[in-house]
Order: sequence, then C-alpha cells, then structure tokens
Amino acid sequence: MKTLGLIGGMSWVSTAHYYRLINELFADRLGGLHSAPILLASVDFAEIEEFKLDGDWDAVARRLTDAGCGLEAAGADAIVLCTNTMHYVAAAIEDAVAIPFLHIADTTARAVAAAGLSRVGLLATAFTMEQSFYVSRFAAYGVEVVTPEAEDRREVSRIIYDELCHNVVRDESRAVYRDVVDRMAGVQGVILGCTEVELLIGADDVAVPVFPTTLLHAQAAVDFALS
Repeated sequence: MKTLGLIGGMSWVSTAHYYRLINELFADRLGGLHSAPILLASVDFAEIEEFKLDGDWDAVARRLTDAGCGLEAAGADAIVLCTNTMHYVAAAIEDAVAIPFLHIADTTARAVAAAGLSRVGLLATAFTMEQSFYVSRFAAYGVEVVTPEAEDRREVSRIIYDELCHNVVRDESRAVYRDVVDRMAGVQGVILGCTEVELLIGADDVAVPVFPTTLLHAQAAVDFALS
C-alpha cells in the first residue's frame, strides 16, 4: 500500500471532498476499517490566488513545488494536486520531485476517451476555460473540449469563487449551470473541471454524461495507492 501526498487548500472545500472520496474508495475496496495513507500539505488559498491575479506564476510554482517536495521528503509515493486551475504549474512540480505526479487532466481525458466521446464541454474557472494548458492535454486523447461563451464563463467562474469555495451551494446556481450546459451545442458530455463544481451539479442535473474531475482524480489516486 502506497502513501498519497495531497497538495490542498485550493479550496479547503474541495480538499475535504478529496479526503472523503479517497477514504470512501479505500473502504469500499478493502472493507473493514481500512482508510487511506495520506499526507496533506494545505496551502493558504488567498496567497496563491493573489499570486495568480498578479500574474506571478513563478511564485505559485515555488509555493506548490515546495509543498510537493515536502510531501516527498515526508514519505509520499505520489503527488495529487487537488485543484484543476493550479495544474498550470504542474510541470514545475513534476520536474522537482522524483515520485509520480498524477495529472488531473490526463485522468479525466482517459475517462472521456474510454466512454467513446470526442467532443465535450468544460465548466471550470475562467482561467482554466480560457487558457490552453488544460484543454490541450485532451487533444492527445482525441477529445475536443468546448467552453461556454464569454458571459457564461464569467458567471460559471463567479459561482465557483463567490459561492462554492465558501461551501455555499445554491439551487439558483445549479439552474445557471444547467442552462450553460444546454447552450453548449453539440457536446456529448461535460467535464466538471473545477474540483468544487461536482458539489453543485451531477449526472442527474444535465442530459449528457458528466465527468467529475475530483472523483476521477481520487479514483486514480486510489488505484495507484493499491497497485
């Protein structure tokens, strides 16, 4: 059994969700009182977000790389970065550690490809939806990623930061997300591409298959830990 090193705090809400999911999956697979061997480095999201807004991605990379190296030194066998957006600096973390880095976009892209889908929508922070670092990884799996129109992107992102990151879940916001998905014409599925989004909507809320990145990432982490 291997030890998972989680870099969390972005937000604490989704990190708590990761912790619960990983332990539930462990218990489901092993039974009894089994729980997951986890090391957690939880950073201050306000500091990370300030760096991001200032465009200081070198500072983000340094902070998260330090966290990853600390987890490795403490005995982690793999790194799980518990956020989609901060995978913008994934390469820096991968380069700094000698242990595997489990990339959330690769995990999700494999699930989409395995489902036989080639064109999916993305609900995420505005940064993740508008930059190429995330969606470009799906191309290697033959998957085209479609993002909402600009106004919808702003509202999707606002709900993430103003509500979900504060553990606020509103029916009105769920309805907004449903409408956004409906307006992404021709998508065969939708990626819940922010680790908080699956706390708001799920398979019962939209007419196409959903790909919850936190759950998929947690499943990949457990697969690794039990391999």
